[in-house]
Amino acid sequence: MASAARPRGPLIWVHGASVGEIVSVLPLIERLAGRGYGILLTSGTLTSSRIAARRAHPSVIHQFMPLDAHRFVGRFLDHWKPDLVLLAESELWPNLMSELGRRNTPLVLVNGRLSRRSAERWAHLPKSARALLSRVDLCLAQSRDDAARFKALGAPRVEVVGNLKFDAPAPPADAKSLDRMSVECGNRPIFLAASTHPGEDEIVLAAHQRLAQEIPDLLTIIAPRHPERGTDVRLLAEAAHLAAVQRSEGYLPDGGTEIYVADTIGELGLFYRLAPVVFMGGSLVRHGGQNPIEPAKLGAVALHGPHVWNFGSIYARLDERHGAALVQNDGDIAQCVSALLFDGHLHAQTAATARQVVDQLGGALDRTLSAIEPYLLHIRLAR
Repeated sequence: MASAARPRGPLIWVHGASVGEIVSVLPLIERLAGRGYGILLTSGTLTSSRIAARRAHPSVIHQFMPLDAHRFVGRFLDHWKPDLVLLAESELWPNLMSELGRRNTPLVLVNGRLSRRSAERWAHLPKSARALLSRVDLCLAQSRDDAARFKALGAPRVEVVGNLKFDAPAPPADAKSLDRMSVECGNRPIFLAASTHPGEDEIVLAAHQRLAQEIPDLLTIIAPRHPERGTDVRLLAEAAHLAAVQRSEGYLPDGGTEIYVADTIGELGLFYRLAPVVFMGGSLVRHGGQNPIEPAKLGAVALHGPHVWNFGSIYARLDERHGAALVQNDGDIAQCVSALLFDGHLHAQTAATARQVVDQLGGALDRTLSAIEPYLLHIRLAR
């Protein structure tokens, strides 16, 4: 249940389910750790634990989230004795929340998000939803729509503070790896498909085949959302008679490589810096889309499919301002990539608009810290 001792002094427990949530709370953790608070960071996936190990403040202790059963939650809390618990986005665990309430440990939902689909499911269980959300001392919602859904389901205190993802720094890239990849790629045009899901790789490969007719030296990089799918993606490319290699096997792209499978962890920052145009995965299949903020901060133009409800308000703002492009199929992808690669002015204008939209939506970090300040003050006084 614990692989480290509890540090002395006040301890704040921050939980993010997977990579996206962990990345979004890292700036918040940095600020809290800088003020002398001990931080326990939990997550639920191996990938997120690796990201935390690489990018979190050195004083942070990472553990995996306990199973949501009374015996495990109780033992976990007995060991760590957190003074404040911050759950990211939509992490609602009935047994954990019940036990925190019994121990009078304050619970705040940060970067709160509740999709329309999730809200509709909870609406069929109104008593359960109200009982669960009543245990949240403060809900800090990403948007007005999220706030309205939380309130409708019974959250007693809700504030709109914005999305922490806008304040997260651009994902890093190892300088040596970036230099080496830049040398290997030379002046080749590059297109990136980031965080793809099953069913999308075939579409990206078909788009590459269309593009190769007018851009024969095009290098398409496919970074599957789950790196363990790397071999499957390579085999799909080879079945389409495309020359493909995998980064996880130590390969770099050479002049004959058409598809480069980036099946590694924590390197999207590297590939966003290489590719001027990025298709954001999870959006042509019904997954809900991936975060477009990171490529926007690095000057890459994002293409996305229609299924982007996880980041709906962000994509809506980007599309409205022509800072991103909606695609439905391989033909749309090929058309957009071609236009953006050949027209430097169009690319620069679109990328600048996307960056402007992202910058204008920042500020959630300061608002979040301001909202939780009363809890931080209570911790200091209690100690």
